[in-house]
Amino acid sequence: MPAHPDPTFHASAKLAMQAPPEKLAYTVMLSPGFSRPDALAVVDLDPGSKSFGKIVHTVIMPNKGDEFHHFGWNACSSALSPLAGHAFLERRYLIIPGIRSSRIYVIDTKPDPTKAKIHKIIEPEEVFAKTGYSRPHTIHCGPEGIYVSTLGGGGPTARTALRASSSWIAKRST
Repeated sequence: MPAHPDPTFHASAKLAMQAPPEKLAYTVMLSPGFSRPDALAVVDLDPGSKSFGKIVHTVIMPNKGDEFHHFGWNACSSALSPLAGHAFLERRYLIIPGIRSSRIYVIDTKPDPTKAKIHKIIEPEEVFAKTGYSRPHTIHCGPEGIYVSTLGGGGPTARTALRASSSWIAKRST
């Protein structure tokens, strides 16, 4: 854990707009017919770079049919909340839900953000067993962890998707 707040965290939207632009972007590459696995592309956004605007790295997933959806970071500016007690988290892991497979990928962007790699795969059976939910749709970071909205599951024994998934994934992404 870093000894100071992550420099990509900002106390307000105005401060975020005044910050230097991102040097890299992470975007998903989908296989519409599910004939190949989905992938994560790392794109160079530095206008002074020789590889500006190009994909500089690709992480190809091991499974077909995930259908990646709205992914997000393990931590963000919400961690700066004085009530959260997490001011020294770092934006390191991308959490990518597979809406079709109910699989969740944890991608590590350290030590070299241009060489992202799979850190962990949370299989659908574990998602179902731990939360009672399926079809993870959107990942959000918040002051108390990671929030996951889902489209499937539930029933009389299901727990609240946001709270159960948040603490469950937060514990497993480190």
